[in-house]
Amino acid sequence: MQNYRSGSGVFERAIAWAGRVLGAPIAGAELLPGGLTSTMLALTDRTGQRTVLRLMTEDPWRRHGAELTSRERAAQLELATTPVPAPSSVALDAAGEHGGIAAHLMNWLPGTPASSANSKQVAAMAAMLALIHDIEPSHPFRPYQSWAPPAKWVVPEWSRHPGSWKRAFDLLAAGPPDYTAVFLHRDFSHRNLLWRDDAICGVVDWVETSSGPAWLDVAHAATNLAISFGPVPATDLLRKYAALTQRRPGRYWLVLDAAGFLPVPDSQPLFGARSELEGLDDWLHCVINFSF
Repeated sequence: MQNYRSGSGVFERAIAWAGRVLGAPIAGAELLPGGLTSTMLALTDRTGQRTVLRLMTEDPWRRHGAELTSRERAAQLELATTPVPAPSSVALDAAGEHGGIAAHLMNWLPGTPASSANSKQVAAMAAMLALIHDIEPSHPFRPYQSWAPPAKWVVPEWSRHPGSWKRAFDLLAAGPPDYTAVFLHRDFSHRNLLWRDDAICGVVDWVETSSGPAWLDVAHAATNLAISFGPVPATDLLRKYAALTQRRPGRYWLVLDAAGFLPVPDSQPLFGARSELEGLDDWLHCVINFSF
C-alpha cells in the first residue's frame, strides 16, 4: 500500500475488506484529493480493476457515517438506470463491522477535476443539474437540511458589504417560499464533477442526496463557482439553468446557500484564505442585488 496516511490499522482493515469483496487482494491504494468529510482512496486490485473506497474519517461527519454512506449507496442505486454518470455502488459497510469505520466501495470513474469554469463547462453543469432534477426516485429521499441555521446569521467582521449580509439575514428570517420538491444532489459543485475536456463524465459524492427546491442545488454550485472563480461563471450558471428549465431563480435559496458557508461564531470556517472569503462576500452582495 502507498500514498495514504495510516489510521491505526483502520485503513488496512477496510482495504482488506474491499479486497475480499472484489475477490482479489488490493495491490495499491492512492489518496484522492479533496475529501472534506471522508478519506477517499483509489484502489487497484491484483487483476488491475480500479475502485474507490470512501472512509468516513472526518468529524463531525464520522458520527453520521452509517447514514451518509447508506444514503450514497441508495442514491447510486437509483441513478444506475439513468443517464447521470454517477459511480456504481459495489459494497457497503455502513456499521464499520469490517474496518472499524463506515465504508462505501464504488467503481472508479475516469476524468479529471475542473481547474477552470469556461462557458461550455458552465452550460454542461446547468444541463446536468436539469437532468438530475428530472429524476423521480422510487423512494423519496430525506427533505433537504439547511446549512445556514440562525446561529450563523452574524455579519462577518471581514465583510466589505455588511449591509448586504443584514438584508440577507432579514430575508432568511422571513422563512422559505413555497417550492416543488425535486431530487437533489445537495452538494453539486465543480468540486464534485469529473471532466473530459468540457464534458462531464462523472458526478460524485452523493452522501447528502435529498429532496427539495431545485434552486438550492443551483445555488450551491453557483456559490462554489463564485468562491473559486468569481461571480461571472456563477451568474452565468443561474441564467443558463433558468433558460434551460424555465424555473425562475429564487433569491432565498441563493442567500441560504451563501450564508451556509459562514462559520458558527467561535468555530473554524470551512476555508480561511482571504481570496475565498472575499469571493463569498462579493457573491452574497451580488446575490442580494441580482436582477432576476
